[in-house]
Amino acid sequence: MRQIKIWVTLGCSLFLFLPLLNGLALAQETRPSVSESPHSPFELKKGDRVVFLGNSLFENDFQYGYLELALATRWPNRGVTFRNLGWTGDNVYGVARSTITNPPTGYELLMEHLTKAQPTVVFLAYGGIEAQDGETGLLSFKEGLNKLLNKIDSLGARAILLSPIPILTTDSAANQTSRNAMLEVYSAAIAQTAAERGKHFVDIFKPIQEIGKQQTITENGIHLNETGYYYLATILESKLGLPPRTKPVVITVSKNTAEASASAKILDSGKNTANLTFTIDESFLPLPSPETGNRIANAEQVLKITGLKKGFYTLTADELTVATASANEWETGVEIRQGGSFDQARALQQMIVKKNELFFFQYRPLNTTYILGFRSYEQGRHSKGLEEQSFIIKWLEGQIALHRTPKTRVYQLTFLK
Repeated sequence: MRQIKIWVTLGCSLFLFLPLLNGLALAQETRPSVSESPHSPFELKKGDRVVFLGNSLFENDFQYGYLELALATRWPNRGVTFRNLGWTGDNVYGVARSTITNPPTGYELLMEHLTKAQPTVVFLAYGGIEAQDGETGLLSFKEGLNKLLNKIDSLGARAILLSPIPILTTDSAANQTSRNAMLEVYSAAIAQTAAERGKHFVDIFKPIQEIGKQQTITENGIHLNETGYYYLATILESKLGLPPRTKPVVITVSKNTAEASASAKILDSGKNTANLTFTIDESFLPLPSPETGNRIANAEQVLKITGLKKGFYTLTADELTVATASANEWETGVEIRQGGSFDQARALQQMIVKKNELFFFQYRPLNTTYILGFRSYEQGRHSKGLEEQSFIIKWLEGQIALHRTPKTRVYQLTFLK
């Protein structure tokens, strides 16, 4: 389940970064058109604000940041920002959000949260909670979903609808089968609504179900763990039609020279130094896999080097060891799973997590009733502090923007023996 951590703010020194914040604000004034064919290639445009709206499927990722990391690194120079509005137990009517008083109702809070986020792209993840109502709740769900889509359209935002994920384990096989059958019914209703309204629909039900047969990707059969979110991010990339993050690099070494495929450039063939030096065109930062769980095959950069004499070779990147393998292994292909690019991606992921934690406690503080609700006469003065956290959030977004573009790294292959 979600683990809550409170992050210490950075203080007044952030005012030194106001020019950066102004630049980000200008970038967000460019709002793309809402019209987009569901069959066209998905992309994020300059100044997009992406909002993840739904139940625990989105909320729980705020402690990992995989979904944002995957999308943010695909278009690193377009000034795209993200807000996670996922709320555990929520449905299309916002029932789980009613934590203050009535009014405002949960639905009014849902509308308020969505409007304040100023989205241009909204990923919707609903249906998992509503499916518990069975066939009798289907009509109400579809009406609520259409009403929510109307709101998104009125804000000028594009909507991408996700299916629910399956139940992977429960108290009995019969219960699991019946619950998943109903989840598929609701998934079909979401797909139908998306088709009728010309929206993107992403089926994550079946891919998650298949991966769940291979390894543990949930904490309790229902909520994804870190490995599960890693897989969810890669599934989302694939289903949106995004190209692979890497292309295999092939380097052919001959007696007097070396030649590389289009995605690499030879700097020194090693004729005089016995060390092969080259760069790789990394279009995107890698998506680092969790320390636990199996990696997706071919998810990392694969490097093939043919023509090496027998022995072992060490590959370094910017003088840091990346891999050591035999000549035969290099000829077959070695996956690059560490190095400067991975370190950069992990540091970026941590910045995303910190930003998301800060936003989480800003828009839904722990003492909501006392700060924003009917008892605000007691602690309402703290609402100003919540507003001022926006400076820190924007500063972090500036740091994220500066670090999500891959750097050119110099690789060197050295013969050991």
